[in-house]
Amino acid sequence: MGIADDAVEVRAHGWRTLAALHGLIESELERALSGSVDLSVVEYTVLDALSRQDGWHMRMQQLARATALSPSATTRLVNRLEDRALLTRVLCADDRRGIYTELTHAGRALYERARPIHDETLERVLADAQAQPELAPVVDALHAIAPPVAAG
Repeated sequence: MGIADDAVEVRAHGWRTLAALHGLIESELERALSGSVDLSVVEYTVLDALSRQDGWHMRMQQLARATALSPSATTRLVNRLEDRALLTRVLCADDRRGIYTELTHAGRALYERARPIHDETLERVLADAQAQPELAPVVDALHAIAPPVAAG
């Protein structure tokens, strides 16, 4: 194996480690959120993305990017959340072709109940992963790139 091959293997190993951590986090979040507040991880991600917006709304293509879903999968997801009265769609006032997806008050309330469950689960899973030698470097990297938390 040459130097170039070694570099490829190092990157591949890093990718496999990242994928393993992602799978661990996602499965634990899925279990916690679905069991406590009847939300999937991707549904939570939509509510979280919308809750961070002024006016609690986003265009569909922004939401697709935030959830890493295709436009058609995003539409199906928004339809499901709209059927549950957690989201609504509204026409953009300055561009009638544009449609915003907006968080409803019920969606905001569910998000507020789900957020501590999400955050506690994520913290626990990352702490558990930190104790596993094969996952610890990736957890360290995540902590290193995390923005500082404001005191308050």
